[in-house]
Amino acid sequence: MRIRHWVRAVRWYLRELTGEADYDRHCERHRRHHPLAPVPTRREYQVLRTRHQESRTHSRCC
Repeated sequence: MRIRHWVRAVRWYLRELTGEADYDRHCERHRRHHPLAPVPTRREYQVLRTRHQESRTHSRCC
């Protein structure tokens, strides 16, 4: 049982670290607020996210 818990914790950490969980949360929110609109692909999501980050230069550290 402890091994299963450890594996779940590592999986959660890696998903958070790589941003995979962000995409999943975005898809859930998109489906909730725009049920008839198609969900963006992971690539489209990454492009939108990058554009948003680049447009907000004051929030970047470097």
